[in-house]
Amino acid sequence: MGAPGIQLAALTAHMRNALPGPGKQPPLKAVPTRTSDETSVELSARRTGMSFQRTRLSADRTLMSVIRTSLSLIGFGFTIFQFFHGLKENEAFKTAPDAPRNFGVTLVILGVCLLVVGIVYDVRFMLGLRKLRQGMKAEGLIYGESGFPVSYTLVVAVLLLLLGVTAIISMAFGIGPLS
Repeated sequence: MGAPGIQLAALTAHMRNALPGPGKQPPLKAVPTRTSDETSVELSARRTGMSFQRTRLSADRTLMSVIRTSLSLIGFGFTIFQFFHGLKENEAFKTAPDAPRNFGVTLVILGVCLLVVGIVYDVRFMLGLRKLRQGMKAEGLIYGESGFPVSYTLVVAVLLLLLGVTAIISMAFGIGPLS
């Protein structure tokens, strides 16, 4: 090993050769380091932003359970109507003239009403969530980089609502594609 002065001279010469000259790339700039408080705030903002997405997905799951229940009521009501209507036409079953229709229509109406309540609740909840998210984004508490699109579950719920209304019209008045 050489003397410390010789080692320092060799290191200095090496550093001069490492510095960029004409036509060479400049050295990389040092990235400022964050304090632990800045990192904590950054991570907290990201977690809060993701919690909005989790809450949105949770509301979608709630609407899906409403859809499932409504679909069961609508389907069962229409099946009851069709089954007893067929028995009545074949004279295999004697009941009050409109009892199967009334019971079936009642179940379908119940399913449609449940679906309307679920849709209204979901839309109001989502509008409130969007408003809260926009407020927090404006205050700089969250980034709000991810989208907040219309829910496909809501679209399916509206389509099922139209199907339920069509079933009611068909059953009650004997018109339409389901009669």
